[in-house]
Amino acid sequence: MKDASVFLREADVPLAEVEGIGSQDLDAIIGEASRWLAEHQNDDGHWVFELEADATIPAEYILLNHFLDEIDDEREQRLARYLRRIQGKHGGWPLFHDGDFDMSASVKAYYALKLVGDDPNAPHMRKARAAILAHGGAERSNVFTRFTLAMFGQVPWRACPVTPIEAVLLPRWAPFHTTKVSYWSRTVMTPLMMLYSRKARAVNPRGIGIAELFRENPERVRDWMKNPTGHWIGAALIQIDKVLRVIEPAVHRLFRARAEAWALDFIEKRLNGKDGLGGIYPAIANTLMAYHTLGLPKDHPNVRTAREAVDGLCVRHGDVEYVQPCLSPVWDTCLASHALQEAGLKAGDAPIARAHDWLRGRQILNVVGDWAHNRGHLRPGGWAFQYWNDYYPDVDDTAVVVMALDRSGEPEVNKEAIARAEEWIVGMQSANGGWGAFDAENNTDFLNHIPFADHGALLDPPTVDVSARCLGMLAQIGRTIEDPVVRRGVDFLWSEQEPDGSWFGRWGTNYIYGTWSALNALNAVGVDPQDPRVRKAVDWLKARQQADGGWGEDCATYWQDRKTEVKGSTPSQTAWALLGLMAAGEVDSPEVERGVRYLLEAPRDGGKWQEELYNAVGFPRIFYLRYHGYSAYFPLWALARYRNLSQGNGARPLYGM
Repeated sequence: MKDASVFLREADVPLAEVEGIGSQDLDAIIGEASRWLAEHQNDDGHWVFELEADATIPAEYILLNHFLDEIDDEREQRLARYLRRIQGKHGGWPLFHDGDFDMSASVKAYYALKLVGDDPNAPHMRKARAAILAHGGAERSNVFTRFTLAMFGQVPWRACPVTPIEAVLLPRWAPFHTTKVSYWSRTVMTPLMMLYSRKARAVNPRGIGIAELFRENPERVRDWMKNPTGHWIGAALIQIDKVLRVIEPAVHRLFRARAEAWALDFIEKRLNGKDGLGGIYPAIANTLMAYHTLGLPKDHPNVRTAREAVDGLCVRHGDVEYVQPCLSPVWDTCLASHALQEAGLKAGDAPIARAHDWLRGRQILNVVGDWAHNRGHLRPGGWAFQYWNDYYPDVDDTAVVVMALDRSGEPEVNKEAIARAEEWIVGMQSANGGWGAFDAENNTDFLNHIPFADHGALLDPPTVDVSARCLGMLAQIGRTIEDPVVRRGVDFLWSEQEPDGSWFGRWGTNYIYGTWSALNALNAVGVDPQDPRVRKAVDWLKARQQADGGWGEDCATYWQDRKTEVKGSTPSQTAWALLGLMAAGEVDSPEVERGVRYLLEAPRDGGKWQEELYNAVGFPRIFYLRYHGYSAYFPLWALARYRNLSQGNGARPLYGM
């Protein structure tokens, strides 16, 4: 097995001059970025980069500690420094870097800072308070924030939609059932429903409140419930909410004990060790608060496990700290593998061999997860996003892992892993031809009208980006467009194309991400690059190129009236645009050359490009993400592919992405 440093030195040997781009510059930066990535690989073969959200998660961590009376002043002061640092010029806190004021993030951040001892009359607190009041006051916070405020006694429980734990006992045919919502909703809601039904109360040992953030006394507010979509169904469900408030005491008396037993069993089976329930912060934190509310002692094994999981999400940088919403090792590892393989590493080179050994060991083969509610006939065979999340593998990670394993050219080593994954992904296709991230047929649309769903992300329907990855994988391992599974998937992509030629990006920002994903899949299945629909997408990408040669797209584009907003070019989005254009046969276009020049000249820290703007989304318009690894492996991938296509005989990529 070759040592990585030896291989990467070999890769620095100058190649033939690429017209318009100096090969020495291109080779040098590809070599430097490859070495940097290899050097940041963990000893066991995986990569994991930081995953940063907004102020909400670190603020919620502080609130959690004060709910439980487990105050950690030293850590909380580091978190407070982070919160002060990311406060917006508008006085509040945004959902992403340099974004607009967001009420719920601002209320939670202000409350957290007050809990750790910040003086309400300090300039930053006065500025935040003024912004919150100017935007309608804390009473205009979203549903999840109002649950938190109710537990801290800042608003009455009627500020929250009726969310009884007894709902877990409803039959499958009922309008609501836990299997009809997404995995993240399921894992967050189950402990939250216990908190609601018990009218949980935070310990809040310092007795801190935020009455000053309300424009009206919360006890006098009568319009807490909002229709999240404006649809008549939402209005009707608000009336149903009023009826449920009248009958819920009787429901609790009859069914609460049984429902809580079901919920505790559900959580314990999915507790997931140090990775936590669902592998996501809100579910883990709600579990800890539910255990506390039910009276479990702090030394109970399940309590200790959940506490370790939530603390494991903290990231410290000197005297500053923040809390990640989850961890992304499988995703980072498979994408880093693709980038390094594009740069020239082979199966026998140490970084690839170690990474693929680690990935094969993470395949979920023996646990039948929640996806089985709609696909119970399938054998498990997927990968999760986190280190472990056996009940919740996702088809996106699975498809990208398979493509990384397959392109390394080790059929005997990877045969069984790929076959099991293919079987699972084919079975997870939804009836409309697309794929959701974690479930099939998770599209009970009316549930997005319930008062609880004001975040608009209760469900996990098929999306273009996830479906594109599945199609790319199936094509790469040999399925053709004549295959019915592939044909239905391609039809789904075409049906989702926007009038301007782009595709929406559900899990990455935004139309650039979706368009890159779709163009890769269409290339993989053999769609003619001269197809008018492909040309329309190419024209859209070219028109979105910025004056500096790069591409950028603001997170605000998730609002329909702001689809064209750009704050600046980013290395990640430039890489996606380049990869998309090259998938459509545009390697020799002047737009691609300008984009490559942008990446060659963009500032880097060693082999990693500098990128401050957020590049992904958890829930559109609600929760955004910055993958710190994206600016390491995507630009490398794009530059290496440009070099390979410019110097090779093929005009388009050979792989599924």
